[in-house]
Amino acid sequence: MSPSPAAHDRLQPVTAGVVTALVGFTSSFAVVLAGLRAVGATESQAASGLFALTVGFGLLIIALALTHRVPVTLAWSTPGAALLVSTGGVDGGWSAAVGAFVLTGVLIALIGAIPFLGALVARIPAEIAQAMLAGILLPLCLAPFLSLADSPGHVAPVIVTWLVVSRVRPRWAVPAALLVAVAAIAVSVQRSGRAFDTSALAPTLEWTTPTWTWSAIVGIAIPLTIVTMASQNLPGAAVLRSFGFAVPWRSCVVATGLGTAIVAPFGGHAMNLAALSAALAAGDEAGPRERRWLAAVSAGVGYLVIAGAAGIVVALAAAAPAGIIEAVAGLALIGALVASLQGALAAPRHRTSAGVTFLFAASGVTLLSVGSAFWSLLLGLIVRAVLERRDPDHR
Repeated sequence: MSPSPAAHDRLQPVTAGVVTALVGFTSSFAVVLAGLRAVGATESQAASGLFALTVGFGLLIIALALTHRVPVTLAWSTPGAALLVSTGGVDGGWSAAVGAFVLTGVLIALIGAIPFLGALVARIPAEIAQAMLAGILLPLCLAPFLSLADSPGHVAPVIVTWLVVSRVRPRWAVPAALLVAVAAIAVSVQRSGRAFDTSALAPTLEWTTPTWTWSAIVGIAIPLTIVTMASQNLPGAAVLRSFGFAVPWRSCVVATGLGTAIVAPFGGHAMNLAALSAALAAGDEAGPRERRWLAAVSAGVGYLVIAGAAGIVVALAAAAPAGIIEAVAGLALIGALVASLQGALAAPRHRTSAGVTFLFAASGVTLLSVGSAFWSLLLGLIVRAVLERRDPDHR
């Protein structure tokens, strides 16, 4: 017996919210883990960061949706985590990275609260910001194919699964690839005779006292703020507007900035408006338009439930054969890489500055203890000013 139309209308937003949480978490947590570990987090600190972020934006989703009756969904900054992978360790180690996360949260909150700062960030050319992001993502997106050469038995099934499911159900492609990776990890653990430390599977919060160093501020906080605003908050707002919803911009940006600053000492790098998964809660599949805010509430509750798995996923990642988690992370970012390259190269007049920005960001070069993301942004702006400030009719 099928449900009545009224029951179906009530069920649709709840179902859409659950799907949003499942897809949002499973499609990108591998990138977050890779980023946190790259800047010095231990397994327990990475688990704490994953847990703190998921609980933090889960609670904020519920609060914002209930307040504004808009299907606002939030997420961690996946491109920001990719930035951490490309940056690697900084002077001062993990505590300095945490200090940069705190500063990122403060900067994002100020951008939301002070219109002048928001306008200043908006003046960063979109081609340059997208090229920087593409350069950050490129090494991660190469990982599945590099890992395939080193560990074909483990990685090939993951890639094949992703490809097949992308053909029929694109939104489930990465979660499906993750399931295959988990199966491979389980087989590997069983064959090796290793046992999980069950005491480490429960979610815990681990405090790190922040410190601040020049290289962490310039190499992490500034590019992390720019990447999060340009590749998450602005597209996330655009997705909501595309479905006819007024975006509570200031509330969302300030809330995610303050939320980031609060969870940062527990290892969380950045939270923001959801971009990739936003359409799941705001689109037609979430039911009648006036009830779609319930999908956001459902997603927030879903994230709070899923947060309890933070310790488990970190333990699985630690036990994984070489390359398999990196493969899942890289596959999750291919769509973002393609989109950022399209944005970077859209305007023929600015392709030189975008190309320089992309290549320098992808190089991973560190100068004066500051990673390539900051320098690529600066160099791209210089090339744009020197070579591309002529009359657009004379190319």
